[in-house]
Amino acid sequence: MPFAAERGFAFADPYALVLLLGGLALLAAVVALTQEQEHAFTAAVVYLVLGVAIAALLAGVGIEAIDPLADPRLIEHLAELAVIIALFTAGLKLDRALSWREWRTPTLLLVVVMPACIAAVALLGTQLLGLSAGAAILLGAILAPTDPVLAGDVQVGPPGEEREREPHFALTAEAGLNDGLAFPFVFLGLFVAARDGGDWVGTWVLADVLYAIGVGVLAGAAGGRLFASVAMRLRRRETIHVRFDGWLAVAAVLAIYGATEMLGAYGFLAAFVAGLAFRRAEREHELHARVHEGGEVVEHVAELALVLLLGSTLTLAGLQAPGVGGWVLVVALLVLVRPAACLLAFVPAGLPVREAAFIGWFGMRGIGSLYYVAVAIGAGVLSDGEEELLYWTTSACIMTSILVHGLTSTRLTARLAGTA
Repeated sequence: MPFAAERGFAFADPYALVLLLGGLALLAAVVALTQEQEHAFTAAVVYLVLGVAIAALLAGVGIEAIDPLADPRLIEHLAELAVIIALFTAGLKLDRALSWREWRTPTLLLVVVMPACIAAVALLGTQLLGLSAGAAILLGAILAPTDPVLAGDVQVGPPGEEREREPHFALTAEAGLNDGLAFPFVFLGLFVAARDGGDWVGTWVLADVLYAIGVGVLAGAAGGRLFASVAMRLRRRETIHVRFDGWLAVAAVLAIYGATEMLGAYGFLAAFVAGLAFRRAEREHELHARVHEGGEVVEHVAELALVLLLGSTLTLAGLQAPGVGGWVLVVALLVLVRPAACLLAFVPAGLPVREAAFIGWFGMRGIGSLYYVAVAIGAGVLSDGEEELLYWTTSACIMTSILVHGLTSTRLTARLAGTA
């Protein structure tokens, strides 16, 4: 039976070392979150650097890091939890009426910009990386979503606390919806990669597009409204103490996500819609702010864990795996494809160029992309070479996004607001 303290002199136990590093990383995260508004970088930049440093330290004492290609399910489930919490809290933030006029900008992001980015990345994937059609579509879908976890710094504030400026509202709504709406394209890529002929098209349209999206929206709306009603009734009866309000976010999103997935629909979509529905029950009730605050705490912890994990898996060999073509694709997506698609979609629609450029620049790629690439690898339909290429190209994109967006968000947000 192993003991924490062994007989005699026994130092540098791997488990104890991980606990030590975890505690120091959590302390650094608390400091980074507290100070990020006063510095020109986000907490995620600190987490990434810490992850790389931890990986180097563990390698120095002979402890192997997690192999993401050998154990994609671990990354998938960790990222899944982080994303659904972020999606629910994103929905809680939004107070706008549910109408075409109010939601025109995020709608254009979803029906114009996201498909354009998927198509462009898929084309670049075939031309620059030599990917098969299925793998290229998968890469486009993996890198399409604006991340709800890492994009928190350019989203709207907590429920009811500030006017929802159009760029911040658009990025919040986009991050909430496109993680779920990227799923049909992921399944499209998996179908094409499996080379099962063309008899899957009808199934894909009916099951993976119409049914999964429709049921996901309905399940989220019903579940969010039901949870809000039950929570407020329990609060009025003093069955739930006010100090536990924050945990309602976790309870609600886990239950609604699980129920939706059991129905074979998109739980990501349901999680965001549930947040919207929860927010629209007794808007002025103090419960909303407390539930959002609790969800945000869990979201920050999950962000720390996932970015540390990403940083700890980075290796020189891995960063070289995408080759010149992969790095060109990453830069093209972040600097050319996404900004150009936003300008072409929004300027004719009357959005000021400055705001369209802000939305175009802050298409952050992060934990959602990490989840999707783990799903793609776990499906087992790609060759080993394509799995490696997809994972490391995705990691390169996330790392680049964390750095360039994390180092510019504070300054550009202040400039947009006219305070810099």
